[in-house]
Amino acid sequence: MKIYTDEIKFSTKGFDDIIDITKAVVEILRESSIKNGIVTLFIPGSTGGITTIEYEPGLKKDFPEMMEKIAPQNKNYHHNETWHDGNGFSHLRASLIGPSLTVPIANGELTLGTWQQIVFIDFDNRSRKRSVIAHIIGD
Repeated sequence: MKIYTDEIKFSTKGFDDIIDITKAVVEILRESSIKNGIVTLFIPGSTGGITTIEYEPGLKKDFPEMMEKIAPQNKNYHHNETWHDGNGFSHLRASLIGPSLTVPIANGELTLGTWQQIVFIDFDNRSRKRSVIAHIIGD
């Protein structure tokens, strides 16, 4: 069993900025030389999420619209009263999507569907420097 860890770094715009990181994950998988196993992706921080989506223009508009209905930006949140940073909605959105994703690896390939990409979503109310930790376990 082999373990390989790497990090993807990038900048975001905030406010539901959706970043396709699939190619970066594929590159890390190639570097690892692991052919069968799993890759777990984890986001340090509490205002970003990671999931899969068909990364196309319509869904890139639909997803933020959905999140605005679930956790609107202009609502008063107790978090904002505590920290006065105005990003209570960001924490709620991130907690719904979650900070991690695990994808099986078979024959050196991610087992994603044809139209399925791995995306990071920055829910914060400002631009940020972000990272995703890739932890691969397998043979």
